[in-house]
Amino acid sequence: MVFAGDFRKGTTFEWDGAVYSVVEFLHVKPGKGSPFVRAKLKNVMTGQVKETTFNPSDKFQVAVIEKKEMTYLYNDGEIYYFMDTETYDQIPLNKDSVEDALNFVKENENCTMYFYKGNPFAVYAPNFVELEVIDCEPGIQGDTSKSTTKPAKVETGYVLNVPLFINIGDKIRIDTRDGSYMERVK
Repeated sequence: MVFAGDFRKGTTFEWDGAVYSVVEFLHVKPGKGSPFVRAKLKNVMTGQVKETTFNPSDKFQVAVIEKKEMTYLYNDGEIYYFMDTETYDQIPLNKDSVEDALNFVKENENCTMYFYKGNPFAVYAPNFVELEVIDCEPGIQGDTSKSTTKPAKVETGYVLNVPLFINIGDKIRIDTRDGSYMERVK
């Protein structure tokens, strides 16, 4: 059990038949009246975010979220298949659950899958990936110091802005948390 007064960022708990993770919290002690906890919560199954207030003495059941290393195998259009690297079990997921992660993960690469009570609900790519640029405008010699960018498409189909000196065939490092270009890889 966890008390609302003990909320910290990342705390997961069950409330109203759903599982929530604390995104932000603030302990408020007004001059008049009793203290309360203002929290921004994210439903881990649907991704919906809501703000609410709690009495600091409210109790909630702790929700245990399990993480597993999985390998992305293939897809057949709408269903994406992942393999547990320890047991070799294959787990199918709908496109909705994996769409963001697959912007950065190629077939036969590892990613992290989150489970609640044995049911998978989300897939996350590693924080940093290296992908090859397959389409962009040609680079112009001497344009290495400007801060202007151009769109580039990487091998997974994701499009991001890169510096002007990046060419087709270059490998680049991408921060998957915000989908931004980091550097060119030799």
